[in-house]
Amino acid sequence: MAHIGFIGLGIMGTPMARNLQNAGHTLFTSRHIEPPRQELRDHGLEIVATPKALAETVDTVILMLPDTPQVQEVLFGENGVAEGLSAGKLVIDMSSISPIETKEFAKKIRATGAEYVDAPVSGGEVGARNASLSIMAGGSQESFDRALPLFQLMGKNITLVGDCGDGQVTKVANQIIVALTIEAVSEALVFASKAGADPARVRAALMGGFASSRILEVHGERMVKRTFEPGFRISLHQKDLNLALQGAKALGISLPNTASTQELFNQCAAHGEAGLDHSGLVKALERMANHAVA
Repeated sequence: MAHIGFIGLGIMGTPMARNLQNAGHTLFTSRHIEPPRQELRDHGLEIVATPKALAETVDTVILMLPDTPQVQEVLFGENGVAEGLSAGKLVIDMSSISPIETKEFAKKIRATGAEYVDAPVSGGEVGARNASLSIMAGGSQESFDRALPLFQLMGKNITLVGDCGDGQVTKVANQIIVALTIEAVSEALVFASKAGADPARVRAALMGGFASSRILEVHGERMVKRTFEPGFRISLHQKDLNLALQGAKALGISLPNTASTQELFNQCAAHGEAGLDHSGLVKALERMANHAVA
């Protein structure tokens, strides 16, 4: 069994780490990150002083952090992971961050003699808990093959897309599709409810047809039942759509529906709802309709 460093033990990182522990791996984390949940400590999580010390202790370091600046700080800040790396070690970044910055991070990590894989995930807290995440990886075939046994403990649909950065490109594409589908489901249920139909029965009927989707199944139910406790927060989806829109600007392309959906997320944030699950986007449309799905 391996000794694995895991930095970023939040909503997603905690169940991902638990699945690694359940398989018999010994996990380490860094003291400077917020205290890990007791359940991880109860199953043997060890805490070291700094990311540098973590990298010196283990052969594989996994990151699951909120955004690009946090990944940069943990990797390259004072006493960062990069200072503790050496030939033969592996860094796996499972955060969702900038594809452009990821390529630069990979170059710097590879310069230490270590290997780098970017492997963002999709599936939310439920997927993290059930070890059913989709994992979109970028890196060399050799480093991917080395990481694969760990990925298989956390996910099911695992794909090597290309070299470093391509995993993040794929995650941005995923988040475009998810956001626009949440928006579409929101519009449909607001329309049906305002027209006087029972949105729960409308959703059930649509689940049997061509409009069926995982988002209609899971997030449509959240909208009907008004359960917006975060599996994936609006603020994090805003971050991902910012990456999409920044990338579109750099590429000279237009993403009009991504931009309009981001404005709906922005409206939710302006009403203090950035911490809700991203299915809470329906609230922006409900305000415009002066009608709540129920």
